[in-house]
Amino acid sequence: MTTLHIKNMVCPRCIMAVEKVLKEVGLHPISVELGIAEVTDHPIPDNQLQLLDKKLEAIGFQRIEDKNKQLVDKIKTIIIKKIHHQNLQQGFNWSNWIAQQLLHDYRFLSHLFSGIEGFTIEQFIIRQKIEKVKELIAYGQMNFSEISYTLGYSSPAHMSNQFKKVTGMTPGDFKKLRKPIRNSIDNV
Repeated sequence: MTTLHIKNMVCPRCIMAVEKVLKEVGLHPISVELGIAEVTDHPIPDNQLQLLDKKLEAIGFQRIEDKNKQLVDKIKTIIIKKIHHQNLQQGFNWSNWIAQQLLHDYRFLSHLFSGIEGFTIEQFIIRQKIEKVKELIAYGQMNFSEISYTLGYSSPAHMSNQFKKVTGMTPGDFKKLRKPIRNSIDNV
């Protein structure tokens, strides 16, 4: 069995796309999750890995071999999953939760993340939360209070201030745009 670490997997469609590519190149997936695919094949020949890399890159993914980059990608994946697929509680302790999820000291993870990405875990969390705010505003099914509560903000004003710092506009201004400007989750 071989475990492959794959960057930019952020949703169930990503899982299906990666699984399809694995099969196209002749690999036999056992399981495919956000950021990780396990295949029965071991070892995988270099020419097959090169074909896999080419096909993954063509659809926006990348295989990660460096252990530190794999860990950073795991940090990103669990944050994205938490923000975009689960509700957050006010006062959620990100540092404790990340450390527990990855079984590493948070200071180590924070230093590693900043060194590789060039920005902090906190900045990444804020960017992801703002993209989720944009998504929820675009759906138009929640008011700003409900959105701020769903994403664990202490108040709508706190959400609005953070939104303006990141985007340069208020949530109200964003809502008025005819075609809201949103970023792909994996490019935040």
